[in-house]
Amino acid sequence: MWDRNQMAERAAQELQDGWYVNLGIGIPTLVSNYIPEGIEVTLQSENGMLGMGPFPISGDEDADLINAGKQTITELPQTAYFDSAQSFGMIRGGKIAMAILGAMEVAENGDLANWMIPGKLVKGMGGAMDLVAGVGRVVVVMDHTNKHGVSKVLKECTLPLTGKSVVDRIITNLGVLDVVNGGLKIVETADGVTADELRAATEATII
Repeated sequence: MWDRNQMAERAAQELQDGWYVNLGIGIPTLVSNYIPEGIEVTLQSENGMLGMGPFPISGDEDADLINAGKQTITELPQTAYFDSAQSFGMIRGGKIAMAILGAMEVAENGDLANWMIPGKLVKGMGGAMDLVAGVGRVVVVMDHTNKHGVSKVLKECTLPLTGKSVVDRIITNLGVLDVVNGGLKIVETADGVTADELRAATEATII
């Protein structure tokens, strides 16, 4: 299986030259460490930053310079800053080519649940709802099963939805799946994982 860094490295292969891309909280933030050579992308953070640099080395952190997940980051010579209204204007206006997001559940029709578990205290949905509605392509990166071994790739989501039929591709520790008519299609499997093992770990329909 792939570990968190290998999943992020695989997700980085989705990037295309010249794209504006939003990275969600969790594993997606690691994608910035694996941008392929020769590919130039501009990373957007919905808290008001266009052109995020890599994570700072220890001792060089600036507590005032953070991404949407409140992790310290660095700026680039071309970095631009703006308020939340302009940030979400970019997202809602279709200016962001792709969002790479984490998830709690994904359904075979592309439904996404990634913002709350009922009964647990949450601050709100944040920018996820706008992202899945406004960007050109949505890629989800997550573990294939929960800590009890139960599939998180489902026929139908059981948690409150962030968006309906919004996910294009799912990258997990077991492989890569595309949302297509009638269910999911296996694109590739992770190192040491067979297609049969991927199917066995998936509740959703694989065609």
